[in-house]
Amino acid sequence: MSARPTTILCLASYVKGQEFMRECKRLGCRVLLLTVEKHKGADWPGESIDERYLMPDLMRREDVIHAVSYLARTEAIDRIVPLDEFDLEMASTLREHLRIPGMGETTVRYFRDKLAMRMRARERGVPVPEFVAILNYDRIREYLATVPPPWVLKPRFSASAIGIRKLDRAEQLWPILDELGDRQSFHLLERFIPGDVYHVDSIVTDGDVRFAEAHGYVNPPFDVYHGGGLFATSTLDVGSAEERTLTALNADVAQALGMVRGVLHTEFIRSAADGTCYFLETAARVGGAFIVEMVEAATGINLWREWARLEVANARGEAYDPPRPRRDYAGLVISLAKQEWPDTSAYDDPEIVWRLRKRHHVGVIVASPTRARVHELIPAYMHRFRDEFYATLPAAAEAVD
Repeated sequence: MSARPTTILCLASYVKGQEFMRECKRLGCRVLLLTVEKHKGADWPGESIDERYLMPDLMRREDVIHAVSYLARTEAIDRIVPLDEFDLEMASTLREHLRIPGMGETTVRYFRDKLAMRMRARERGVPVPEFVAILNYDRIREYLATVPPPWVLKPRFSASAIGIRKLDRAEQLWPILDELGDRQSFHLLERFIPGDVYHVDSIVTDGDVRFAEAHGYVNPPFDVYHGGGLFATSTLDVGSAEERTLTALNADVAQALGMVRGVLHTEFIRSAADGTCYFLETAARVGGAFIVEMVEAATGINLWREWARLEVANARGEAYDPPRPRRDYAGLVISLAKQEWPDTSAYDDPEIVWRLRKRHHVGVIVASPTRARVHELIPAYMHRFRDEFYATLPAAAEAVD
């Protein structure tokens, strides 16, 4: 009997993960893509996909279980990989149903449900801002009376800063809960902590962090998303106390939440009042907003590619070792643009290693062996972008594609 290729089923409600699929194909896998009908003509890497399947959406549990179970009659699926955060639960459901290795429904909850991840982190000694579930009203009243404002009301299953509302007075909360009705239990209330926000992007297997790169946002994502502004982030000083603290906390989060295998994008905040670093949230996915490209510019490691290598190695019973990273520095600036196709040809510094090509967007990544050069260029580009390109739109109340 001839050996069959490793078969990877990718779930994609959004258009992403092309490099993951390319790497799986380079490793000799059979690659299946299940996506939604509206993305039929998207920029998928057709040369790396053996079969593509379309459904109206990937959120209808019974429909997707039936479809993938039917597919499994003729395809021996070895691994199921969600390429977007909103596909995590469906991937875990399918793994449970088909008995395929990987994170099941209970563990995945810690990487999707902001209430679950906070409760587990706090139980395991990871610092988190004070929070309360929007469930028992007496507990909410006690929380409002004892935890000083401002607070943020967060959807438990959203991504990024989507749907978050900042509150300054207790009386603001109750009309919002009335408006939410039966949806209010899908929210939590958390103390708003002013400070610097960071993200650590890492590769994890069996709770062991094999690669981690720490970065600092120039402006907190909440402020950018809700108040307008430019998105910018850059590598922290390698070996600094700041970097060591964040990577240690990231390892604690991976262990506490029971990360099985894959990549993590985890956010922290350092309180401006007392310097304490708090865990904000994590996601078992690569970072969005072209953070993958920035990480690769600084380290030479592409997180999509390494995630594919990790999954395939596990499916084949092989050891996984990430490549040794470079320790350079990189920074990213992105903005909405008033021009349909902004012209960045006047930005000609040799440190520019990547340019965003997307309608009504502008962005660049710079890389250098020195942090000082990156920190010289990023503020200068932010200033120029604001003068030459900047545009803004109202924040979305929910995820849009």
